[in-house]
Amino acid sequence: MTTSQADSGQQPMSQRLSSEPCVAPSARLHATVSGRWTEIGERCVLNHVELGDYSYIERDSDAMFTTIGKFTSIAASVRINPSNHPWWRPTLHHFTYRPGKFGFGEHDQAIDEEVFRWREQDRVMIGHDVWIGHGAIILPGNTIGNGAIVGAGSVVTRDVPAYHIVVGNPARVLRPRFEDPALVERLERIAWWDWPEQRVREALTWFQGSSEAFVAYAEQFSVEDGQR
Repeated sequence: MTTSQADSGQQPMSQRLSSEPCVAPSARLHATVSGRWTEIGERCVLNHVELGDYSYIERDSDAMFTTIGKFTSIAASVRINPSNHPWWRPTLHHFTYRPGKFGFGEHDQAIDEEVFRWREQDRVMIGHDVWIGHGAIILPGNTIGNGAIVGAGSVVTRDVPAYHIVVGNPARVLRPRFEDPALVERLERIAWWDWPEQRVREALTWFQGSSEAFVAYAEQFSVEDGQR
């Protein structure tokens, strides 16, 4: 009888990533760009998505017309920018904007470009270092600020301020992530997510400590960079 890692109290080994995007075989991507050290889980569907460096999307998530910053963590079964239907038309059904699918168009791929341009204008913008919990839904046209947390199962119907935690349906602000507004201002000013890769690696132990200690360490680089 063998002992699994879970039985022995160890965490299972995660897959080693690389600078090339890691895309699960069952994921479907269309017009999507992924940065370095990114990961896209099983059965994800991404359509016109920009995924920033070091960000990941867990299994069974779906995103359309979305820009995602760096170092952002998206849990499983998340839906980002679910499509709106053209409510002003006599019918909501998609035969009006996908006529080819039902044999109404000149060819099988015939579509009504107007509707898709309208959807693209309602792009979702997700900042850097954001955490979106399991099963959350981000409705079209919303912006989620840097460092924000969206609780599991939340339905985001309005913009989420940076470094705030939102929960519920509709999602409402629970509290700031940090009590000290000055700490948030310092983190935003440092913008560590834009650091060179080597600087991030060298600062690992600082990232593993308190936020107060980290900003005190990181602000030296802001001074150095400003002097160049």
